[in-house]
Amino acid sequence: MFSNLDDKERSIVIGAMEERKVSAGDSVITQGEDGDELFVVDSGELACFKKFPGNEEETYLKDYLSGDAFGELALLYNAPRAATIRAKTDALLWALDRATFKNIVKDAARKKREIYDDFLSKVDLLENIDAYERSQIADAFKTANFNNGDYVIREGDWGEVFYFVVEG
Repeated sequence: MFSNLDDKERSIVIGAMEERKVSAGDSVITQGEDGDELFVVDSGELACFKKFPGNEEETYLKDYLSGDAFGELALLYNAPRAATIRAKTDALLWALDRATFKNIVKDAARKKREIYDDFLSKVDLLENIDAYERSQIADAFKTANFNNGDYVIREGDWGEVFYFVVEG
């Protein structure tokens, strides 16, 4: 979700995140409620439960550990929470609100898609693909930055990445 961000945008997102401490047993999000935050687990362990139609009991789905994120569906699609997340242990979380997410993450992804799509439209090798296919390729792009003197590829190595020089 954050892979389209450059270093500057990533720093802005990190700076905008708010620290949240939760105690074992606390519910961080509750199924069915409106959600306006994404959470990243710094430390601790949380469990995800979902109540399926026709069932009285919640069903355990998975655990969230350090480095995991949850709550993004509510931000991406403005949908009610799809599950309940409860802390199994005391935990430290980082929260990102919807406004920041929309202004930075979604905007950055859209801008990069437009830049890559424009770039791809000028590549002779790809002149016969349609706009949809070009947008699919643009969405798959990952930026790789190299410093002066760095090797991008070396003769004899297996080729697993196809590079386009966008700048430099």
